[in-house]
Amino acid sequence: MTDSPDGLHPEAAQLLDRSHRLGSDPRNTNYAGGNTSAKGTADDPVTGDPVDLMWVKGSGGDLGTLTAGGLAALRLDRLRALTGVYPGEEREDEMVAAFDFCLHGKGGAAPSIDTAMHGLVDAPHVDHLHPDSGIALACAADGEKLTAECFGEKVVWVPWRRPGFQLGLDIAAVKEAHPEAIGCVLGGHGITAWGETSEACERNSLHIIRTAEAFLAVRGAAEPFGPVIEGYEPLPEAERRARAAELAPVVRGLAATDRPQVGHFTDSDVVLDFVSRAEHPRLAALGTSCPDHFLRTKVRPLVLDLPPTAPVEQVVARLKELHADYREDYRAYYERHAGPDSPALRGADPAIVLVPGVGMFSFGKDKQTARVAGEFYVNAINVMRGAEAVSSYSPIEESEKFRIEYWELEEAKLRRMPAPKPLAARVALVTGAGSGIGRAIAGRLAAEGACVVVADLDADSAGRVAEELGGPDRALAVTVDVTSEEQIAEAFRAAALAFGGVDLVVNNAGISVSKPLLETSARDWDLQHSIMARGSFLVSREAARIMGEQGLGGDIVYIASKNAVFAGPNNIAYSATKADQAHQVRLLAAELGEQGIRVNGVNPDGVVRGSGIFAGGWGAQRAAVYGVEESKLGEFYAQRTLLKREVLPEHVANAVFALTAGDLSHTTGLLIPVDAGVAAAFLR
Repeated sequence: MTDSPDGLHPEAAQLLDRSHRLGSDPRNTNYAGGNTSAKGTADDPVTGDPVDLMWVKGSGGDLGTLTAGGLAALRLDRLRALTGVYPGEEREDEMVAAFDFCLHGKGGAAPSIDTAMHGLVDAPHVDHLHPDSGIALACAADGEKLTAECFGEKVVWVPWRRPGFQLGLDIAAVKEAHPEAIGCVLGGHGITAWGETSEACERNSLHIIRTAEAFLAVRGAAEPFGPVIEGYEPLPEAERRARAAELAPVVRGLAATDRPQVGHFTDSDVVLDFVSRAEHPRLAALGTSCPDHFLRTKVRPLVLDLPPTAPVEQVVARLKELHADYREDYRAYYERHAGPDSPALRGADPAIVLVPGVGMFSFGKDKQTARVAGEFYVNAINVMRGAEAVSSYSPIEESEKFRIEYWELEEAKLRRMPAPKPLAARVALVTGAGSGIGRAIAGRLAAEGACVVVADLDADSAGRVAEELGGPDRALAVTVDVTSEEQIAEAFRAAALAFGGVDLVVNNAGISVSKPLLETSARDWDLQHSIMARGSFLVSREAARIMGEQGLGGDIVYIASKNAVFAGPNNIAYSATKADQAHQVRLLAAELGEQGIRVNGVNPDGVVRGSGIFAGGWGAQRAAVYGVEESKLGEFYAQRTLLKREVLPEHVANAVFALTAGDLSHTTGLLIPVDAGVAAAFLR
């Protein structure tokens, strides 16, 4: 066969198309779950002879967004020859390394543990998926009987076996023994389907998924989770989200006891219904089952056992008690099953926290990981509902869960991941981030791994910057007038709901009134101070409250000015408020240090290019004071410095990064000049 116009073998191109269709619908498989394959013939680049190949989704990646680079291409003759050297189930992990010797050509993804399943099954096209409906049958106590009742002889039951080479042999044997079958249900795991063509394989996969959905709907009980617990009904939406925002920093602080975490919150109907029902404590304690689920959600969630109307102080106290119990139980789980060669315990904090009447908090190393963990627990709820509707939910044994969670192959995958960026798992809120210095700071913090709340009075500007930074998994736009206590509180509530809390706050919002003393009105003075002196105080106060609830320390950075210490003409209102901000740095550093909150500042000067303040009239006023053209103001400022260099917004952003990235972990109360050297503004 000839390659398609984009250079892909036709079978590989069809495989990508099929994968995208299957992966785009969450009913078919969860995020990054499952894998697909296609077999075909291509010429050996050395001999020119035709060889049989298999293209299969490699380790990692997601079916819905799979690219050619995410496929592994393997020689079928070599892959199938591995059956002759297979050392048995106890040593089957060694087979993953052997897959590398079956690869064809350069590039592509690393073969996954499921490669044998695809290569050993005698079918040109194979799909392995994790649909909620299929897993519900796979995790039902009498799943084998239900599978036969649902599908007849078209779909065969395969008892639980950990993913690997032996499972591939098992499925190949099932396919050979049941020529009428189009696929199988894998106990405790998912489904596998096959077909002679890509279209037939996709059709068979969808037949299994949709037939299982219909079976559960028709055959299932109406309320598989039992009746609603009195008093556990969902709070009204406004109250629910207010309570969630109040609890989020506390919960995040607990979940980040062992390592930094970003949070995600959902109050979807699926979650709210589950935690309101009588059976949710029993089912949650059983834990998730599908390997994809508990690798991301941990073996079980932390479940609050209080009604949503309980006083928040009581809820917080109970969460702390439950968290201590959870950590003790998780360590005991690890110690029950760990062997001499097991990887070290990776952390004993929950990844999922369920709060009746409010919703679910999920946690991960970044926002996407946290969000996906929550999505996987929703999948688990759907699985529990389906299994309980037709039978009883019966996940795989705890020992098997441990074997998957602490699998050496999973540990090796974690070791291959790139080192985290300096600000990974930190949440930053930057005021005045819609333009100029604030925009540059937001961009630098996001580039270094932080989730960023882009706060600005101009909603459109904030939205554009948040989109530039990567959208909802990286940045959140909020509209904030820093003279409003309520708008500031709402911005922090939004940060708590989006990311779990806040760790790093930059007071950058400001205006500038440049007038001689006799022309400066009381209104000018009040406006300047209300935005920058009072506004910084209000933002810092709310930041300190949130950081205190988290118990994780934090950073507050003030963007002050060289005018905080330099006495220039016609600038009484602006310079006085900058001096106020500079002293707030010292005062708050002294007060908040015992909580691990560091407070520092940056004193820029002459940041003309890209500045919203200069563009809003300040530049023209200062140019008139100094007798230069406004377009030359940046050059003028540069020439009066010791270094003769113009200061740009990114230079200020660099200083903020230096203060917060960890190398200055023992520094607080510091003001860093970023002015290219103004001797009169040296800090003494």
